Amino acid sequence: MTLRLTSAPVAGVKKRKSTPRSRDSPFADHGRRKPHSPAAHAVKAAAEKLGDEDPLPDKGRSQYISTTAEVRDVVAAIRSIRTRMFDELPQRAGMNSTRIAEVLNLRRSLPPLASVAHIHTLLNAPTQVEREIVELLQAGRIRRLIIPGRGNDAAGLGDCLVLAEEWEESVRENSALSDELKEKFLNILSRIGASSALSQSIFTPDEYRVLVRAGFLVSSSTYTQASLNVTSLPNLPPAVISSASRKGPALASDNDRPVQTDAQARAATLFLSLPNTGTYLRLLGAGRAHLIALLRRSPWSEAPLGLLKDRWDGAVETEKSFHSAKRARGEFAGVLPGRTKKWKDLYGMQFRWALEEALGAGLVEIFETGSVGPGIRCL
Repeated sequence: MTLRLTSAPVAGVKKRKSTPRSRDSPFADHGRRKPHSPAAHAVKAAAEKLGDEDPLPDKGRSQYISTTAEVRDVVAAIRSIRTRMFDELPQRAGMNSTRIAEVLNLRRSLPPLASVAHIHTLLNAPTQVEREIVELLQAGRIRRLIIPGRGNDAAGLGDCLVLAEEWEESVRENSALSDELKEKFLNILSRIGASSALSQSIFTPDEYRVLVRAGFLVSSSTYTQASLNVTSLPNLPPAVISSASRKGPALASDNDRPVQTDAQARAATLFLSLPNTGTYLRLLGAGRAHLIALLRRSPWSEAPLGLLKDRWDGAVETEKSFHSAKRARGEFAGVLPGRTKKWKDLYGMQFRWALEEALGAGLVEIFETGSVGPGIRCL
């Protein structure tokens, strides 16, 4: 006979098991939010507080660009502008190998130019910058490339600087020129000083054609379409200006020599150039136009700097942790960079570089808002 220690099984009494009582989490009342960077969240909150229809508060002109620029002289500014024009290709670019090669080849083919307006934006000392430019031109360390017909005011695209060493390197690496022509052309460059124009009679017809096809010389008649006169052309040789200024029949003292007209004088004048300068200027103009178009999407044609940069880059996926987690889960984390205008039309042009160009050209202005950081406004 088995000894039972309890009579519960016999009496049909079952012990009720206690279940753990659920406790309310102290964070139960807080809704889940997507992770955002603190800076972007602060800008968005301040913008919502201001309201979409209200203009941004203007606390005065901002020195954000000049104070954050890491250059202190003209030569350093030229090198900085040359190296910061484009962003690096992202790992997930969304472009096939043919398109990537096209982007890289275009970047490599652009001339080593830097606009004077861009340099003024970085240094923000007009008198000192112009004085330093003149000194460098006289010393032969830089050359000034002036392209008529591209605008004569600050917003013009035709006033650029290039380091003399980079110009010489561009000439020596060009396969279309013979060694003799390279030495002759570089010798002429050293003798004309800071001038950007020279006479066509310096070269033989064959040399002239080769230099024009290579992109190192441009005839003035290519640029002027009855909109410029000879006196407005920069640094013309005195003989060309004097011959072009004479109109009408020749005097007896001229020994019946035919007098050049304005068109003939222009045709006899050549301007210095660099290969693919036209491509560079078109790309620069497209970047300015795109920046202005993004600004005009906002009321009052103004926007905080951070918001404008987000529009420039597009809704692309990044390498941040929450974007990586979304990709791992198979969720949408943003479009690939290759589908944005920045990469399709502008070949990855950097936002700050385009902004500095527009500021120097007087197309936009930057001001302090006091709440959402620097603001950008169309002029």
